[in-house]
Amino acid sequence: MRLVFLGTPEAAVPSLEALVAAGHDVALVVTQPDRRRGRGNDVSASPVKAAARRWGLTVADDLGALEELEVERGVVVAYGAMIPAAVLARIPMLNVHFSLLPRWRGAAPVERAILAGDEETGVGIISLEPTLDTGPLHAEGRTLIAEKTASELIGELAQMGAQLVTEVLASDELLAHPRPQRGDSTYAAKLTPETFHLSSAMTVTQARRVVRLERAFVKVQGQRLRILRVQPHDETVAPGTVLAHGASAYAGFADGSLDLSWVQPEGSRTMSGAAWWAGARFSGPVAWD
Repeated sequence: MRLVFLGTPEAAVPSLEALVAAGHDVALVVTQPDRRRGRGNDVSASPVKAAARRWGLTVADDLGALEELEVERGVVVAYGAMIPAAVLARIPMLNVHFSLLPRWRGAAPVERAILAGDEETGVGIISLEPTLDTGPLHAEGRTLIAEKTASELIGELAQMGAQLVTEVLASDELLAHPRPQRGDSTYAAKLTPETFHLSSAMTVTQARRVVRLERAFVKVQGQRLRILRVQPHDETVAPGTVLAHGASAYAGFADGSLDLSWVQPEGSRTMSGAAWWAGARFSGPVAWD
């Protein structure tokens, strides 16, 4: 099948790779423009653009490239922008969405599922509509969330979505007979810096969920401390304080404490919580916010 592929992050690469491996003619790859990624001022291509170049595919960074394109269908995976209705009217598109629709429509479905304490999530292959993630389902896959981090879960869902979208494209039955979404819808709002800011008012359960997003932080004496990995512990620590006891450092929350297994001080390397505490030379319990 002659296709156009729209996607940007690493999570979209497995679907593009699967389409190429399945023998589809990917006539064009559309991705977000090159931009700064990480530290420094260097501008780099999106993961999808880099992958497309490796496979010798034509790449564009503007939806205007679709105006004269003749393809049978489009596939969209985390492209990063809404597709105009006029484009969808001319090119029917499938969307690989990382949630169990209609739950978590929107920009951050995996992270919102983790924060809400959902037991499971999955991937839906839907027909793309001008409205946000409302299209009918051609196929769906499910997985338990358990204690997976956001990156672990996204990686798993990316592989699942790649397999499902190729199965849908290979099946006249799945393509022709999608089912409407069923159930109550929820919106996966974009993440903000405050999403990752741990609060002493949080329960231990809530704080652990934020840490599993892999960008959690607190501020200790005005310095940002990233919290990379934690473990529940029965050490008694006042909410909003951190202290060391034995070979560990602990932070207090509303209903208990967490062992700061791995942290990253501002401008420094990853280290154990105990090593951070020893290097900071605190003399007693220290407040954090």
